[in-house]
Amino acid sequence: MLPCGKTWEKMALPFFTGSYNAKLDEKNRFVLPQALRYQLVENGEVNFTIALSMGGSLAIYRNSDLQEIVERFRKNQHRAKFQKFFTLFFSTLFPTTCDNVGRVTIPKTLKDGIGIKGEIVLAGALNKIELWPKETYEKDLSRFIGGESSSDFQGIMEEAFNMLADEDEELLEDTLERVQHGMVKL
Repeated sequence: MLPCGKTWEKMALPFFTGSYNAKLDEKNRFVLPQALRYQLVENGEVNFTIALSMGGSLAIYRNSDLQEIVERFRKNQHRAKFQKFFTLFFSTLFPTTCDNVGRVTIPKTLKDGIGIKGEIVLAGALNKIELWPKETYEKDLSRFIGGESSSDFQGIMEEAFNMLADEDEELLEDTLERVQHGMVKL
């Protein structure tokens, strides 16, 4: 129970949002913002996994989200084209938690792997928190929002929102078809 009277679970959003700056100390630790810590709580505990992610970042996953990913990967574990990926991905997973101050240690392998020098940006991205070298994040943000790739970003954003509309349209068509065949009554 928190001083405000709420429990950890009741404060968590079902997805991660926002961006936060943090600095690494000499032991490769950063303070995980309290808002993100609350969202990582499962069964009253703050346990999570740090992993390599796409585009030159790291990711922090809730253990339940990682378990879902593992189950989906398991279906393809014997496909040759994924073997190297699975080896590298799973060998660089680091289950961890925060200390009493909220600090998280980034393993040196992962820190060096994506080129973190001292400052990072933590970015909420649906079911994960991405950790970016600050310079990379700021360069990408500037490029996509106002720079040379802004039209690419606009196109990707439009496509992403159109996917939502396509899914709604497919759901509507499926429902109408089921109504027409008497499978669903209105």
